[in-house]
Amino acid sequence: MNKTEILVTGKNELTAGAVIALINTNPEWVATKAATDEEAIEKFHQRDFDLVLFADGTTEEEERKLRKVFTIQNPDIAIIKHKCDDESVLTAKIMAALDTQKNDKKPSFSFIDDALKNSGLNIVVQ
Repeated sequence: MNKTEILVTGKNELTAGAVIALINTNPEWVATKAATDEEAIEKFHQRDFDLVLFADGTTEEEERKLRKVFTIQNPDIAIIKHKCDDESVLTAKIMAALDTQKNDKKPSFSFIDDALKNSGLNIVVQ
């Protein structure tokens, strides 16, 4: 079974380290850290990430730039921002983003069966 790949980017070493440690405690997730924008872009191009997490220390300008680069490369990427230290909030955010991403990828089918429409028989399918 493949693990969920999460890219964590942020300049605050303490916060990013705590986020990565928390993510890696979940056996289904694996986190990769990127301290700079360039490093985040490089790692994003090298691996197939399921989610990008902006940790504390990422400016609004950097976030906008990275969101644009990431969504051009992978339009289905889940991106979240986390600034607080509450572990349960972070876990809930990650799970919600992954669930939303999974539901968006589900194929949907719709069809109308009118094979007997012009048959001339009095058959009613209920």
